[in-house]
Amino acid sequence: MALLRTSPDPRPARRQSRRPAGVATSGQRLVTLARRVAGAALTPLVPDDYLDLVAPLRSGAPLRARVVDLVRETPDATTVRLRPGRDWAGHVPGQYVRIGMDVDGVRRWRAYSLTSLVDAPDGLVSITVKAIPDGLVSGHVRDGLRPGALVHLDQATGEFTLGAHRGPTLFLTAGSGVTPVMGMLRNHLAELDDVVVVHSAPTAADVVFGPQLRAWHAEGRLRLVERHTATDGILRPTELDDVVPDWRQRETWACGPTALLDDAEAHFEAAGVAGRLHTERFRPTVVAAGEGGTVTFTRSGTTVDADGASTLLDTGEEAGVLMPSGCRMGICFGCVAGLRSGAVRDLRDGELTTAVPEDGIRIQTCVSAAAGPCEIDL
Repeated sequence: MALLRTSPDPRPARRQSRRPAGVATSGQRLVTLARRVAGAALTPLVPDDYLDLVAPLRSGAPLRARVVDLVRETPDATTVRLRPGRDWAGHVPGQYVRIGMDVDGVRRWRAYSLTSLVDAPDGLVSITVKAIPDGLVSGHVRDGLRPGALVHLDQATGEFTLGAHRGPTLFLTAGSGVTPVMGMLRNHLAELDDVVVVHSAPTAADVVFGPQLRAWHAEGRLRLVERHTATDGILRPTELDDVVPDWRQRETWACGPTALLDDAEAHFEAAGVAGRLHTERFRPTVVAAGEGGTVTFTRSGTTVDADGASTLLDTGEEAGVLMPSGCRMGICFGCVAGLRSGAVRDLRDGELTTAVPEDGIRIQTCVSAAAGPCEIDL
């Protein structure tokens, strides 16, 4: 037992306030704030950087989203619920969104289908990510992503949507190809009165959204045909006559591995109904990062070798490329250009950004250097 040592001071003792452990006093809060301000003063921040600390989802900021929670759908598929920034423009069921996540010090962009309601009461959107072997981002989502994390966000895009169609419908999917279809079903199933879903996965436990799809089947809201490839092999489009005899009369949306889609396109073409088939293809991409590399300025047709310390702005100007610029310090954003593909490094903090042609990533050339072969839209 600890002894309480009394003070010889004859003055009346001050009444001590009681507060729960871990709750800071106003003085402690001021000290903490002062330390943050002092730390910020030692770094080259601009006003937007300070705003990012307190309001990263504000209107006018680079579009981001905060992870609210994660739901495990199967052992390797995770639904991520996100609160997007104020400038989020919404989506059409079936569309996808590009997400930028910092993994191992590199910002990596991937495209994932939106699986949520368009007008969810809580304002959240969701993506569902299926981990693939050696997948840096999908593995991070499964094993490392946590609620509260911020991710970078693009506006939704994509043409794999129902449009005005509400007639007899066939969804032909495999693996994570069911994710855009789930977005359509959650939003439009009540409007569709004749839906067949043909889905392939290794086992029943591997069917992403399996419980929901089976519940809809049991309620008679759609007909679900499951193909468990570990025991039954891959379902070929040539087998559609056996499971969906009227497939030629149905508008069909197909999403999944390349082999499935190639076979479907050939089969629908041979049947004279190619116009009824709508496909969404996966695009596996690997971008290697290093120090320096070949820089191609696509519009000018100029290609030069750059080291890892020279800015892309200097590299382009030395090669005779017309480079937009302003302050040349990373503040005014007058030098922003599209990174069509490859990898670049931010010389201020060493952060890597990678892109492929469909990503639409924009960078500041005055503070970025080549981190491997890259293409700049200038």
